[in-house]
Amino acid sequence: MEKRTEFNNALKEAMKAKDAVTVSTMRLIMAALKDRDINARGTGNAEGVGDTEIMSLLQSMIKQRQESAETYTKASRPELAERENQEIEVIRRFMPSQLSDEEVRSVVDGLIDDLNINDIRDMGKLMAELKSRYAGQMDMGKASGLVKERLAS
Repeated sequence: MEKRTEFNNALKEAMKAKDAVTVSTMRLIMAALKDRDINARGTGNAEGVGDTEIMSLLQSMIKQRQESAETYTKASRPELAERENQEIEVIRRFMPSQLSDEEVRSVVDGLIDDLNINDIRDMGKLMAELKSRYAGQMDMGKASGLVKERLAS
């Protein structure tokens, strides 16, 4: 099922179930997606963004909420931190399962060999390949650190 249809169905189900957190989170996802579609159309992509870009969007939404939850926790606002964590759980429903740290290491090592990369200057090429193949399946920030570590040695 296409992600957009999946989002619409989830919104309808949440509205029927009167699940306020899911309804608001789905609306945030759909608004962010619409914004990205508008930007994509401005660059000549009439179809809007693809699944890879959608996964990247969801990943960044999770990261934003994790940072907010941490800030709220430090500010002694556990109720707001809990709300952020609830939104994270809603967003994760639409993402593929995350690769473990060991799987990420294996993927990075495999791509370094496959793409014949042996210099930090080729890091951009490697990161682009990771994003296209594994969008939404790994934290690209962690992967970037691992790539730097591997290429520096």
